[in-house]
Amino acid sequence: MPREAKPRFVLLYGSQKGQAQSIAEGVAEEAEERGLVADLCCLDQSEKYNLETERAPVVFVVSTTGDGEPPDNALRFVKSIKERTLSPDHYKHLLYALLALGDTNYANFCNCGKTIERRLQQLGAKQFYPTGYADDGVGLELVIDPWLEGLWNAIKDAVSKMASDGNRDDAAREIPDPSLPDVQLNLLSIGDKQNREPDSEYAPPSVVSDARPASSAVSAGLTSRPTSAVSTSTPKTQARGEGAAHVSLAASLRSSLPPLSESSLNVPALPPPYLDVTFRETDAVEQAFEPSSKETLYQVPISKAVQLSKGDSVKTALLLELDISGCPSLTYQPGDAFDVFCPNRAEEVDQLLHRLGLQDQRNHRVQITLREDTKKKGAQVPPHIPQNVPLLFLLTWCLEIRSVPKKAFLRALVEHTSDSGQRRRLQELCSKQGASDYSLYVREPSLSVSELLAAFPSCSPPLSLLIELLPKLQPRPYSAASSRLRHPEKLRFVFSVVDFPACSGRPAGRRGLCTGWLSDLVNPGLALPVKAESPGSPAPPKIHVSLRPNCSFRLPPDPSVPFIMIGPGTGVAPFIGFLQQREEERTEKPEAEFGETWLFFGCRYRDRDYLFREELEHFVSSGTLNHLKVCFSREDRKDEQEPPSAAQPRYVQHNLLLCRQQVSDILLRQNGYIYVCG
Repeated sequence: MPREAKPRFVLLYGSQKGQAQSIAEGVAEEAEERGLVADLCCLDQSEKYNLETERAPVVFVVSTTGDGEPPDNALRFVKSIKERTLSPDHYKHLLYALLALGDTNYANFCNCGKTIERRLQQLGAKQFYPTGYADDGVGLELVIDPWLEGLWNAIKDAVSKMASDGNRDDAAREIPDPSLPDVQLNLLSIGDKQNREPDSEYAPPSVVSDARPASSAVSAGLTSRPTSAVSTSTPKTQARGEGAAHVSLAASLRSSLPPLSESSLNVPALPPPYLDVTFRETDAVEQAFEPSSKETLYQVPISKAVQLSKGDSVKTALLLELDISGCPSLTYQPGDAFDVFCPNRAEEVDQLLHRLGLQDQRNHRVQITLREDTKKKGAQVPPHIPQNVPLLFLLTWCLEIRSVPKKAFLRALVEHTSDSGQRRRLQELCSKQGASDYSLYVREPSLSVSELLAAFPSCSPPLSLLIELLPKLQPRPYSAASSRLRHPEKLRFVFSVVDFPACSGRPAGRRGLCTGWLSDLVNPGLALPVKAESPGSPAPPKIHVSLRPNCSFRLPPDPSVPFIMIGPGTGVAPFIGFLQQREEERTEKPEAEFGETWLFFGCRYRDRDYLFREELEHFVSSGTLNHLKVCFSREDRKDEQEPPSAAQPRYVQHNLLLCRQQVSDILLRQNGYIYVCG
């Protein structure tokens, strides 16, 4: 069939870390197999598409970054459609569908997608297929897989209607699609399920949301256990004493059981290879770290380290102070965050080099070129991979080797696995039928590439596959926990050392990448600060940081406006900066009027992880903080028969409930501000 005869649609993406771009590219590749033609463009490539005159269906795939902001390559587009001079019928000719990516662990879930959709509708565009809101917090595939299933027929129907129906309003009506699974809304709740009501702003009933697929054996909404906790490989059991069940055979990362092991599988399309990798032997030269992005980078010493938590029953919380006196352009305000650039752990890089059989090439320089025979549309060498760097540097600073392998990665590994049983298991894990096994054995335990390869010893992928499918090693963001008015040449931040426990695919536990690295820098014994006059003292460790300024997480511009801060655990960190700033302002302007301040803080134990206790109590005594509401979730209550809100509040939400009248008054009557940091 000639290309012109195939139904055509426009496919636009906005992507910060490459996730949305990868999904859009997969859609474009599958479109060919479905008898469709996809015109794939990035949203900032406005010279390649024109929505003002477009008469084909348009599909958007967009992610959200930062504090609910558009990706960098979508900023210009979002700004353009927000122009108030545009008429309400500006896009009345446009039919669109939208897939939004987000993470409910962060504020403003899928905000970029919601912004684009809201504005398109205000400008007269009509939806031809329900919007999908994919949640990386529970697994993007739970929404993306069923959303893509129904997309293809919806596009064909939309093209057909647009071609045959001259009435634009009829053509733009939402087109029902019998192949779209009936996915019911079932928002994951934190805490007591009965106390959480669905938020219509975040999950309208007409959309595909972060819900259990309709094929689940348990009806959505009748159980609080998420789909990802249910394996499709049911263990066989035998009766034991007093009715208890004893598992005699169970599924695992390496093996499955019926019905999955006997099922026909729907596996994703094989990602087309597009890179050639060659090595050039050279004398070993240590490669200095240089970020592959455009951030303004600062190398600053750690001048102070303090452990804030006590005891083994709580997470280790550390405060680090950076000396920024040598970086006059590194200016920040309370509420700002900054990125810390950390390397992959040396032992994990070493393990991966041995697993790939490349330990002898560790110091060879890597040359990366595009394959001449690639079928990948828009193929390019990943911009975060510098040319002519040693292999050791590439694996240490450029690739996120700890990232959870996506299904496309598992599918590609199948082609490099010699053992038939291991091939079958990899196919199961990336298939539609094995979705819950993938969640249970890969995504939920956060397995890394090395851990996955250890489970499948006959799999020998080439380095090019890792470069093609692994994401960029991202810097880790932290909130500033200080004010420059109080500490002019310092920048403080707080973090808890993250621990990943051992599991079936991970024989030994491991620590978080950046938090473990930072902890190692200042241990043993937290021997900081180092006195400059000490003879033979080692130089303080240095780290690379870049500022992430924001425009929204700021103290009220009018100091007389009251505000409420909610920051359990290390979420209290930015509010220490807020209160330091407010105290300095009160000292400088004693005659000024300052609004009431509230802080809701929660931790496990009063004497173990009550972070900044002395400083917070000082703020209360000085009048800087008017109301400090603290609760301890693991402390014994006076009367265990009473609900937490009526006795000693156990969680932050209980204190909020007790103070609901004051909180409502501040927000609704006094036009106050509320800040949440988790």
